[in-house]
Amino acid sequence: MDITPLRAPGYEDVRRCRDQASGLHAIIAVHSTVLGPALGGMRVHLYRGEDEALTDVLRLAAGMTFKAALADLPLGGGKAVFIGDPKRHKTESRLLAMGRFVESFGGRYVTAEDVGCEVRDLEILAKETRHVTGLSRESGSSGNPGPATALGVYHGIRACLDEVFGSPDPLGRSVAIQGVGSVGAGVARHLAQAGARLTMSDIEVSKVERVAREVGARVTSPEEIIYEQCDVLAPCALGGILDDHAIPRLRCRIVAGCANNQLLEPRHGDLLAKRDILYAPDYAINSGGIINIASELRPGGFDEKWVQARLQGIADTLRQIFRIAREERIGTHVAADRIVRERLAAGKRATS
Repeated sequence: MDITPLRAPGYEDVRRCRDQASGLHAIIAVHSTVLGPALGGMRVHLYRGEDEALTDVLRLAAGMTFKAALADLPLGGGKAVFIGDPKRHKTESRLLAMGRFVESFGGRYVTAEDVGCEVRDLEILAKETRHVTGLSRESGSSGNPGPATALGVYHGIRACLDEVFGSPDPLGRSVAIQGVGSVGAGVARHLAQAGARLTMSDIEVSKVERVAREVGARVTSPEEIIYEQCDVLAPCALGGILDDHAIPRLRCRIVAGCANNQLLEPRHGDLLAKRDILYAPDYAINSGGIINIASELRPGGFDEKWVQARLQGIADTLRQIFRIAREERIGTHVAADRIVRERLAAGKRATS
């Protein structure tokens, strides 16, 4: 196994792994351990090249630092990318090699589930490393973080509705959901139960049609969903969708979804603010998964009641962000970043 350090200014530790025996090609990025060990899932994706994979893992790792800090958890941020097709390249030998790669960080990086990765994959990693979270509830772990993420997003959408319309009630509100994977579908179920009117899309037609029948939603194409006229646009697929081309064409009052890195660049948060579209910073509203896993790492182990209380707290965090943004006339992304940087600075002072 060949593990090579990669230069990445502002990051504590970034390494590439090429394992000739198994064929594994992966990168792990540790952004910060100021507040605790760097937690972040393992994404399995067939990138167009290593440069694209590196860009993604760096953005995701930094996002995990911000997510953990904003959720006020004793954790840092990291991420892993397993470069390959999740349907063809997740062989047992490669997953075992990935476990050894994770173990090489000595606990400074802790992995979990992410796009293209399932609990059964993590169980294979766990044969080679102790630093795996989100295994089955039956094993005493925290299980699939998707339901917690979905519920946290639902609480966050309620806070957004309250900020814009003066009531958190989703009844009769129109919500366009882009992506109905495990989290997006969970968000849809919560909203449908609360009486929201849903439109949804997904690149997998059979999946979106099944979820739409279940929740009584209308289906539209992936190309049109973000331009749907609605109260809330909920991006729940991959990130980078809010850019110079998309933002002028949006027809929503709120952007609030579970996708990571929804803003292509930070300045796009300013463009949303100029259009008077309320943006729920993604690493604030989608922190339910890391909250679920953080419970597993607490003394005494996983605690469902603690998780539920912290998920409801996502709405309080968003209200704090909205208040700062409103009072200081800044974008919500700027307000959220400020809170994070203050907490990281306090953490550095405490350990210096």
